[in-house]
Amino acid sequence: MSFITIENVTKTYQPNGVASRATVLRGVSAEIEEGEFVALMGPSGSGKTTLLTIIGAMSQPTEGRVVIDEVDVYDLSEERRADFRREYLGFVFQQHHLLPYLTALENVMLPLVITKLNAKEKRTKAQLALERMGLGDKFDRLPNQLSGGEQGRVAIARALVNEPPLLLADEPTGNLDSKTGDEIIGVLRALNEQGQTILMVTHNPEAAAATHRVLEIQDGILLSESAEPGCHAGQSLMEEVCAD
Repeated sequence: MSFITIENVTKTYQPNGVASRATVLRGVSAEIEEGEFVALMGPSGSGKTTLLTIIGAMSQPTEGRVVIDEVDVYDLSEERRADFRREYLGFVFQQHHLLPYLTALENVMLPLVITKLNAKEKRTKAQLALERMGLGDKFDRLPNQLSGGEQGRVAIARALVNEPPLLLADEPTGNLDSKTGDEIIGVLRALNEQGQTILMVTHNPEAAAATHRVLEIQDGILLSESAEPGCHAGQSLMEEVCAD
């Protein structure tokens, strides 16, 4: 079995004041192997972020299932699913969500608060995570004392401090200039080369070109897949990459 199996996932919801239900995802199926770096691309409103939240055990699908490392995520109780999310998944968002009054080290320690580690062990794990990001000299810096790229690396360190098997990244370069965005993609690529499995939502063809595969979604339907990053047959978003 693949590391991640997404099987016939459908998601509908009923907006406030609207009689009919809206369908955001329509029977999406895909598989991701351990150690892959996969991009999920699509236009705004295509359902890509909704799919990421479902894979991230944060939003139950209306139909279908998600299996990660042989665990059927939505067969778990809410309490066990929260444990699974903390143990198996790391999240990086477009907004870094660093607490402005905490240092880089304190921000990275936040996911460890509810673990059974003692204070010294928590501090050591957070330090190692920052050092892995090349921020060993930035422990005591507040977010506003860091560059955009450094803030992004702190956010990645926080996502990885629990050593999750799967890293989910939602538009990690979305608010960054091209140079800083390239820096963050370089960090993700280096992590993947060390064995980290990564699924990244992006609208940026250059970011997608750094991955092993691209899954393209539109109007809630998985349209196609590129096994070669940036080389995609047919009329699609990935033609922007192939044009280079």
